[in-house]
Amino acid sequence: MLSALSNILKITELRQKVVFTLAMFLVFRAGTHIPVPGVDVSVIEQMFTSGNLFGLLDLFSGGALSKFSIFAMSITPYINASIIMQLITIVVPTFEQWSKEGEEGRKKLTQITRYGTVLLGFIQAIGMAIGLKAAIINPGVASTLLIALTLTAGTTFLMWLGEQITEKGIGNGISLIIFAGIVSRLPDGLYMLYQYLTAGTINIFNVLLFAIIALAMIVLVIAITQGQRRIPVQYAKRVVGRKTYGGHSTHIPLKVNQAGVIPIIFASSVLMFPVTIAQFVDISWVKTVAGWFAWGTPLQTFLYALLIIFFTYFYTAVTLNISDMAENMKKYGGFIPGLRPGKPTADYLDRVMTRITLAGSIFLAGIAILPNFIAAVTNIPGLNFGGTALLIVVGVALDTMKQIEAIVLMRHYQGFMK
Repeated sequence: MLSALSNILKITELRQKVVFTLAMFLVFRAGTHIPVPGVDVSVIEQMFTSGNLFGLLDLFSGGALSKFSIFAMSITPYINASIIMQLITIVVPTFEQWSKEGEEGRKKLTQITRYGTVLLGFIQAIGMAIGLKAAIINPGVASTLLIALTLTAGTTFLMWLGEQITEKGIGNGISLIIFAGIVSRLPDGLYMLYQYLTAGTINIFNVLLFAIIALAMIVLVIAITQGQRRIPVQYAKRVVGRKTYGGHSTHIPLKVNQAGVIPIIFASSVLMFPVTIAQFVDISWVKTVAGWFAWGTPLQTFLYALLIIFFTYFYTAVTLNISDMAENMKKYGGFIPGLRPGKPTADYLDRVMTRITLAGSIFLAGIAILPNFIAAVTNIPGLNFGGTALLIVVGVALDTMKQIEAIVLMRHYQGFMK
């Protein structure tokens, strides 16, 4: 660990990237303490003590949502816009063509994603302003519009901040902002455990049990995140003129968790819909139905796991085109030993991907609903550890470590001439 840190400090470029990223984190954390004008923050804080769902959303925003700061929506609209763009790219031929044009095509898609972020952010901001109208000091159209514009501007600034981190810092800037927001809540969680321990609400056995479960979850998430099925591929030798191509072996890495955290976001968004509608409708049976979907109820937990499994298969099928993969292998003279190129190869890859996706989907469902069982086993109230937050933190940490390692290896590589 010490040698790795010394390598970071020795390489000027890497040191500058790390310092710039940390400086952007400070800007992000400062913005979470700037309140939106015209809002009574104390009323919103009381609303966040009543449900685990709001506490989970507040965890992703780094506490900005409970403070109702200018970064209250966090980077969520950008994530939603990116997911929508990924799905539309497969349907719209123009977007699909842009995605294959290299850097210029990606710039066009990125620009449309930015516009989509602003549009979705403004719609979400208006919904939040209307839904939290009890906290507005002077309710009215002007106040609602001011709050919506402020929240949209905050999300747009975070999107720009993430792009700056991607360009001048280390790793994916959007992912690092979410990572920073989640990790920033860790001291509050540890302090809460300390208060419960000193007050006698829990004992040292509960804390040790929680620590063991947390460590086991981290190890499991790392193992599944890194897990992959390697399909061997052999390329036939071709002679073109005086040059020989192919004749080597490689593999196709099929990840166990190909969809990442996206299925959990999809599933939670679907299940939040009845609860959100109930906030705007004052009808008894609607409130009753919304109560069935409250966070942590048996029906909500079962549907949550079922939707995660469904969306894992759906998103994997959308983003991973098995037919194109098999066709490209055939085009460049590649084949899986024992299988004919073309449709037999595609069918084999599809069967393998279906089996490992089942394991990945069950893992995602388990890791998402596990916090409910952890709270019951450890008897620690108000516990938001685990699930999506842990998955994001571990995934971003692994990707960032790979980025840093790649820079260090590139700078230390000397070649055969010294």
